[in-house]
Amino acid sequence: MQAPPEEEVIRRLEELGRRVADQILRGEAPYLEVPVRTLANTIWDKKRKMLLLGSKTARREFFDVGESKRFMQTILMLKLILEARREGVHPTIRDLYYRGKHTLTDKSGKNLGENTWDDQRESNAVIQDIEVTTGLLREHMGLMHDAKGRIVGNMSIRSKGQVIELSRLGSGAYAIPSNVDSLEILDVKADYVLVVEKGAIFEQLNEDEFWRKNNCILITGKGQPDRSTRRMVRRLWEEFDLPVYVLTDGDSYGFYIYSVYKSGSITLSYESERLATPEARFLGVSVTDIEKYKIPKNFIIKATERDIKRAKELLNYPWFKESKRWMEELNLFIEKGQKVEIEALSGHGFRFLSNTYIPEKISKGEWIA
Repeated sequence: MQAPPEEEVIRRLEELGRRVADQILRGEAPYLEVPVRTLANTIWDKKRKMLLLGSKTARREFFDVGESKRFMQTILMLKLILEARREGVHPTIRDLYYRGKHTLTDKSGKNLGENTWDDQRESNAVIQDIEVTTGLLREHMGLMHDAKGRIVGNMSIRSKGQVIELSRLGSGAYAIPSNVDSLEILDVKADYVLVVEKGAIFEQLNEDEFWRKNNCILITGKGQPDRSTRRMVRRLWEEFDLPVYVLTDGDSYGFYIYSVYKSGSITLSYESERLATPEARFLGVSVTDIEKYKIPKNFIIKATERDIKRAKELLNYPWFKESKRWMEELNLFIEKGQKVEIEALSGHGFRFLSNTYIPEKISKGEWIA
């Protein structure tokens, strides 16, 4: 999805505000029509293999006691974002939280004991409402977040006029910025993309120059990935037709992280078309790997009740139900009540992961789609 020009961003934001102003000028009760971001309005598109936002909307009215606060929060946030765009600055979502946080008073200045928002979860949710209502993503609106993804490999990019070679960073890696679409990917020389759940494993593989020895692009989102990391993975798959493999711990939370890369997430289903990578493959660690790779018993961890509960939830997700292999893995996880971390593979040697496990599973096609 190409970012719209700055003038278009400002026009769309102003249009949302103008709609409300026109309602008031006509003597109507002001309201906003906002797409609903819930599981009930999230659609699994079987053909495209991703989660999409449905068509259901909610009417947020100023004179509705139950909706008036959210209505006012939305108008306040819209004002703050417009101010930033007109000034050409790029605030963080935390900046916006503080910029708009204050206690309401009446005409006489009396404290009403009501805050515009009490914590950042409220202001973040309002930003998402503005995204889905205007069709603009927060990256397009120039909003910054705490990006945590990192990438390294044989590829070059251009950022703010500077060409950066990601293969010449020594022991370091390139920090993926908030707005990945602002980067121009000039060249990629790799056979595939390896997405690693854990930052520490990424560092280990990078230090060992796994990406150079195996001609791949190495990426991590350090756990549950942020939007920027997911967008970078999507771009490499979509623009360069690179296979994508995801390496996570062998537990229900690792399995879910894989599905977020592959199919998208419920809370960000309106962004799936630019964030999800439908052809992503799960490389491991899987439950069947415990026996196949003879992982030492003292490296196996007993699954918690929370782990089992999460696995049972995954069994009901259509993007897992459609895969016979995934149903087998999840049921086996529940039956055995065992989980393993990526690091457990070091029981066969410190370089077993990079020299044997990853290359062999890819070459033999032993991954799960």
